[in-house]
Amino acid sequence: MNPVYEAEYRQLGLKIAYYRKLRGLTQEQLAEKINRTPAFIGHVEAPNIPKAVSLDTLFDISSVLDVPAHKFLLFED
Repeated sequence: MNPVYEAEYRQLGLKIAYYRKLRGLTQEQLAEKINRTPAFIGHVEAPNIPKAVSLDTLFDISSVLDVPAHKFLLFED
């Protein structure tokens, strides 16, 4: 992961956490639905751990949470 994009990855993780909670899913449930570990989801969502996410994974999360993928990529300044 390029350190230049750490802020964007943090925002991405926070949006994933927001929509996951909005849908009433735990990290474990989301992880199971996208064939990842709960630890992976925890790292993605943690604001102090910038974690890269592939587009395939983002699309899987988008599908499970029923949120268009582009919404995760609208970043605040």
